[in-house]
Amino acid sequence: MQNSSLTARVLLLASLWSALALVVIAVTISTLYRQGAERSFSDLLRAQLYNVINSVSISNENTLTGSPQLGDLRFAQPDTGWYWVVEPLGNFTAAPLVSSSLGVASLPVPGILDAPFDSRYERFYPVVDEAGNRVLVAETEVVLDGEGRAARFRVTGNLDVVEDDIASFSNSLYIALAIFGVGSLAVNGFAILFGLRPLDRAKVALGKVRSGDAERLEGTFPREIQPLATEINALIDSNRRLVERARMQVGNLAHSLKTPIAVLLNEARLLDHQQGELVRTQAEAMQAQVQSYLSRARIAAQRGSILARVEAEPALERLVRVMRRLNSDKNFTLQVAPAGLVLAMEQQDLEEVVGNLLENAARFAASNVSLTLEVSTQAPSDPEDARRTWVNLVVEDDGPGLEPEQISEAMKRGKRLDESKPGTGLGLSIVSEVASEYHGTFKLSRSALGGLKAELLLPGLSKEHV
Repeated sequence: MQNSSLTARVLLLASLWSALALVVIAVTISTLYRQGAERSFSDLLRAQLYNVINSVSISNENTLTGSPQLGDLRFAQPDTGWYWVVEPLGNFTAAPLVSSSLGVASLPVPGILDAPFDSRYERFYPVVDEAGNRVLVAETEVVLDGEGRAARFRVTGNLDVVEDDIASFSNSLYIALAIFGVGSLAVNGFAILFGLRPLDRAKVALGKVRSGDAERLEGTFPREIQPLATEINALIDSNRRLVERARMQVGNLAHSLKTPIAVLLNEARLLDHQQGELVRTQAEAMQAQVQSYLSRARIAAQRGSILARVEAEPALERLVRVMRRLNSDKNFTLQVAPAGLVLAMEQQDLEEVVGNLLENAARFAASNVSLTLEVSTQAPSDPEDARRTWVNLVVEDDGPGLEPEQISEAMKRGKRLDESKPGTGLGLSIVSEVASEYHGTFKLSRSALGGLKAELLLPGLSKEHV
């Protein structure tokens, strides 16, 4: 439930509540109908009981006489469960009167303690007749004349009639509620999906910000979502101000250091060769060190910015074109798959790391340098980073390459394995630091071309997934 979508959770809770409500409604209505049906059945038997009482009397021959007409053919059909019986009580010994449906059979009579009379001197109790029918008996005792002679009157009805009626009603009720429930779930689902559509619009708007197509969340949102959109826009504005402030400070620092370093380099030319070369080398190293730390500060300031995006292929094509012009004797190849890969980093940072790698490869390659960029199947171990898309950037050459023990030396800041080649020894170190600042990785190994293979893992985002 914690990781499921909001739509799924709302649909699940609404479905569970609707199902529970329908079950409670079905049970309640069925119970109330049963109570009403049983009460109506008892009232019917009571009416028939008094109809029998009004139809029976004592004749001049001291016998029970009468012919009750209850208007129901079931009292005339055997073993139906619908009977009436009039039995004399006490010293009155006349023959009992029974319905033709009962015939010579008899009905059990429970004791007073098992089925007591109510305030109207009536009692109702269920019994099973000799035919196996469950019947409900309505019974009372009535004094028939002034001499105190009395009789017990009983009328029965088959309880299967009530149960069949209740079952028929319950089945109809359950079918109706099931149809209503399915319809309600469909309507609830549509209402929930329709109600949550503004969240989809907010997602699309945020995706445009992530892809760089928009600078703010654009669109009209309901008042429940508008405060969130406002806060996100405020966060974007604050982030943009922080990045711009960091860039301005970096630029100011670079400008303030540019002149002193340039003065040192100019003064180095006036010194004798040995001292001048030493000062020049150290000034260039200092210049590279300053640039490296300024780049790290700038990257740290903007690393969390959702606006840091660069389309990889055009930027890499520009770098390859420059390297081809500067190294006309070398063959440079570029492969980007799939097309439209977008890296979550600043363009100048991408150009700096790739430029360093291409320059290093061109310096030592015999004739071929390869640059490839593709979506990676691996990701850093950090859970936050693992949810993003990552890409592999690989630069290979067919030069002499490096042995494993030389690779660790080459990664050290300021370390140059070949002093005959120009450079400060900071290129690979800068590449590693930039990759680390973007939570990526950088490693060197032997290339299939025979030379060095430099592999970068960088944060990226494919446009078709934006």
